[in-house]
Amino acid sequence: MPSSMTGYGRGQSQGFGRRITVEMKSVNHRFLEIQVKLPRQYNPFEEKVKNLIKEAVVRGRVDTYINIEETEEIPRSVKVDKELAIAYYNSLKELGELLQIPQNISLFELCQLPDVLKVEEQELDLEDFWQVVEEAVSMALKGMTAMRETEGRQLAEDLRHRGDNIRSSLAIIEGRSAIMTDLYRQKLLERLQELHIDVAIDEQRVAMEVAILAERSAITEELVRMKSHLKQLATTLESSEPMGRKLDFLVQELHREINTIGSKAGDLEISRQVVEVKSELEKIREQVQNLE
Repeated sequence: MPSSMTGYGRGQSQGFGRRITVEMKSVNHRFLEIQVKLPRQYNPFEEKVKNLIKEAVVRGRVDTYINIEETEEIPRSVKVDKELAIAYYNSLKELGELLQIPQNISLFELCQLPDVLKVEEQELDLEDFWQVVEEAVSMALKGMTAMRETEGRQLAEDLRHRGDNIRSSLAIIEGRSAIMTDLYRQKLLERLQELHIDVAIDEQRVAMEVAILAERSAITEELVRMKSHLKQLATTLESSEPMGRKLDFLVQELHREINTIGSKAGDLEISRQVVEVKSELEKIREQVQNLE
């Protein structure tokens, strides 16, 4: 199934007194690039998030934003660093005696000194909490991939339509090329008559000149290759595998063949159809850049 590289998804879950909100968006990129932004204390989740994305996405830049907020009071406890408090007290007492300053150190003042008291939250089991985070990430990833697939189907339909337009132009080119030999012969004879040449026209020489011109302007091989490339393009669009790079290659080959046809053709109608094909190929090339 064709998949675009552009998409957005959002997921939310709740547990352990916390609400997890995940936003995920992807844009075009030559390779797969994943950026995850989340609160620093949850950095161990970064690789797990990336691995989930890698299972679903092959190409594109994916930015993931994870917000974790408390929804209820988290159990906390107060820890006293007794040794540090005693060290503070003894140092202040010694300093007071040295400077002959009254030692009126209150318990409240002592507790305000750095690191004497520490407020600690109940330790969170990250392995258990990951299950909650994973739920939100999976929901966002599912939404993003669904959007990518929807846009991919629309792009594929547009590519099929443009492929049909190119086939129509190739049919006209093929029809014109089939009568080019007769047209070359007719033009050559008309040219000789314009020159008022009285001598008898050498039919064998005329046939030779026409054959040389026809050989130089032969485009059968190019038409066969273009039809083959268009068939591969249509087949690829039905595939469930990532197709962006392959389609890009086919478009390059189609460009090369139509350029050769344009350089060989000496016919106004063929030249006009070549321009039409190039226009469609350019639009296809732009669309292909969006496919995974």
